[in-house]
Amino acid sequence: MPQLASTALSPDWPCQVKAPGSHDWERTATRWLRDLLPARYAGYSTLTRHPVLLTRHAQLQLQHEMRAVRVALETSRAELPAMGVAESVIENTIRMYAVELEQLGRLARSVRLITDALVVSGGAGSRRR
Repeated sequence: MPQLASTALSPDWPCQVKAPGSHDWERTATRWLRDLLPARYAGYSTLTRHPVLLTRHAQLQLQHEMRAVRVALETSRAELPAMGVAESVIENTIRMYAVELEQLGRLARSVRLITDALVVSGGAGSRRR
């Protein structure tokens, strides 16, 4: 499976997740993906039993977070002064949002790699019933 090996070598592959095809890699992927979601989602066994559903939900979650950060970034200069936020704090906030947007982009690429690896390895179905 050359495609799996190249996926594992990608710089966007999360270091907490074992290489696709290795023993227990899906379990490490599931744990990593679960950590991306709000804690309340850990109780939904449908997501943890079906890793591809977990990747889908993580992708959606990241898309929404990225959208929220973009809005915060785009509106900071217009809205924060009216709230009494100092200019230096606004600048730091803008930098923080820019860094967060980059981090979310990296996480989204990692989730896509895991999704692709699950589909290629046949992990798109359920692990347990």
